[in-house]
Amino acid sequence: MPSVHPDKLEQSKWTALIPEGREKHFLVVQVFRDRYGHVLDVLLEAVLTRKRQRLPWRELRDGGKWAPGWN
Repeated sequence: MPSVHPDKLEQSKWTALIPEGREKHFLVVQVFRDRYGHVLDVLLEAVLTRKRQRLPWRELRDGGKWAPGWN
């Protein structure tokens, strides 16, 4: 499980370990927070296609799906 600190998610780079199509490398372009400042979701943008997807930030901790950085 990769170590993920919620305050350091913005502009972080991620690699999908099971890419869909040619989308393997992603950048966190937005972090969604609740009214108390707790991180809820992140908006990932595929580097190659610019396609965006929103997902709960804790999914990035799944070492079977995501790796920090661009591998």
